[in-house]
Amino acid sequence: MAWRFFARINRRILRSAQDLSVSIDTSILCFLHIYSGASMGDVGKHCDTAADYVHAQPNRSMGYLFGPLVNVLRTDPSIIRVFEIGCGTGDVAAGLVDEGFDVTATDPSEDALRQARLKYPKLILEDASVYDDRLAERFGTWDAVVALEVVEHLYRPKLLATTAYSLLAPNGLFVLSTPYHGYWKNLALALTGRFDEHFMPLRDHGHIKFWSKATITQLLEGSGFQSTVITGLGRFPPFSKSMLVAARK
Repeated sequence: MAWRFFARINRRILRSAQDLSVSIDTSILCFLHIYSGASMGDVGKHCDTAADYVHAQPNRSMGYLFGPLVNVLRTDPSIIRVFEIGCGTGDVAAGLVDEGFDVTATDPSEDALRQARLKYPKLILEDASVYDDRLAERFGTWDAVVALEVVEHLYRPKLLATTAYSLLAPNGLFVLSTPYHGYWKNLALALTGRFDEHFMPLRDHGHIKFWSKATITQLLEGSGFQSTVITGLGRFPPFSKSMLVAARK
């Protein structure tokens, strides 16, 4: 049977990696583990969850994302408690606290959390990943969930949407952002020869998913969200740097 064939290949590759210290791409390991009948817990041991992501400097996109994020959250006076997924070094979470929100921020990167705790010792920071389907059990439900510049890094992006949905109280608000891709911007990248720079294939933990308005809407609506509103930010339409996306549970 097919699964037995993949299981044999999987065992041989893992044995070779152990014996020869070969570095094997984690996405291949994930594929082989899934088709060999391994549990998702076993897959998680080998999949890239960004636990070793090193944050050398703050994300430059926060300069044009933070203000609009606060404005979106303030459109609903009932939003007080905010849960952040992928907080990095804590700059957004700390800014939201300064704006009066009650924030808990999470990230799977030990380096990010270490830097965040040094910069913001009073900030509530937790080691957590969207690949853990028990986050709602661990943290409860929230008025809003925020995930800025996260979904483009995820091997399994639907987990971000389903996890955010489970973390929200009824009628809660999910706000995320991701680099914008559309026809004219993609055409401009091609004509100017900037595809390599933009897609960053040599960068560890770089972008692996590239979203348009249509695909990000499909992701959210497929996970149960409604009333999706998308705003282009940075530069000007149709060459926006990022999209700020808000959707209701």
